[in-house]
Formats: sequence, structure tokens, C-alpha cells
Amino acid sequence: MVEIQDTLVSFDLFKECFCCDLKACGGACCVEGDAGAPVTAEEIADLEEAAELLRQELTPAAREVIDAQGVAYIDREGQLVTSIVGGKECVFAIKNDEGTTLCAIDRAWREGRIPVQKPLSCALYPVRLSKVGGMTALNYNRWSICGAACLKGKELGIPLYQFLKAPLVRAFGQNWWDECHLVCGELKKQGYI
Repeated sequence: MVEIQDTLVSFDLFKECFCCDLKACGGACCVEGDAGAPVTAEEIADLEEAAELLRQELTPAAREVIDAQGVAYIDREGQLVTSIVGGKECVFAIKNDEGTTLCAIDRAWREGRIPVQKPLSCALYPVRLSKVGGMTALNYNRWSICGAACLKGKELGIPLYQFLKAPLVRAFGQNWWDECHLVCGELKKQGYI
């Protein structure tokens, strides 16, 4: 790991290549797993606003879950996560005409229809944040459903940190990302990656 400002960054962010391939995975990260996506207490108001604005775009089952328990819950590990339908898909998961699962929040935000962005943990995936002492650690979470994204990233030569530039800037700021980019160059020069 390398220290960048008040973060610890795994070398994997520089070494591993990644580029989402929704045609190959079908948006499985919004469906698979045993809990919703990690969210912060500060994100709940935005998720509630999104749920209200996008209510008619969400599935009837998702609306029922939101009405019954809200947009988030505490999972068995004690973490605040997005609510899920049937023990699987996020309440904000929708399908496009091709049957690919998408995030309703992300689609509406990209189209300029809502001011709310999807949770930071979703935008940063497959990077997960954790606390180590007083610092934030950034680690690559390998998951088999992202195999096609790894292949596509290798084909295109896109390191994980570059693929995630926009959400990393959202999380830590442009100066942090610029320093991250410089660190990557130095690590290459020194043969670490």
C-alpha cells in the first residue's frame, strides 16, 4: 500500500486493469450478493429523495420494500446498506430494453433528471473503502462477476484507478487524484508495478 494524503491505496489500483462490461455481466453487481450496497448516514436523505423522484420507475416489489423499511437497513455485519428485494437486488435496480440491470439513480442523474448521484460505494466499485486507524484504505474487491470487466480493462489497458477517476475525484478531490496519478508513474519507474 502507498500513502496518498490521508489514505492508504492498495497497489492493486495501479496494477490491475478494469473496465465495466455491462453487456457481458448484465449488471450483476446490482443484483448478486447477500446485502445491499454500503451507504453512509449522510447519503440516506439523497436516497430518499431519489426514491421519491423515481418511484414510478422502480419495480412494484422495490416500492413495497421502500414503503416497509425505507431505502436502507442495517445488515447482519452491522453496516448501513441499500434495501434489497427478495434478498438479492438493490431497490434501485431496473432493467433496460436489453434486459441489463442498471441503477435508476445513476441513469436519471446522467440524463440530468435528478440532482442525486448513486451512492459513492456503488460508483467506486470494485474498490471498497475501510478505516485503518485514522486513515481511509482503498482496496480492490475481486469478485468473479467482474471477470469480463477485468478482461476488457486489460484489452484497453485501463488501470483500475483511471477507470474510477470520476468517483475517486468525487470522494477525495482532484488534487488527491492528481497525486495518485503521479504516484502511479513513480511506482512504474521504480518497478513496483
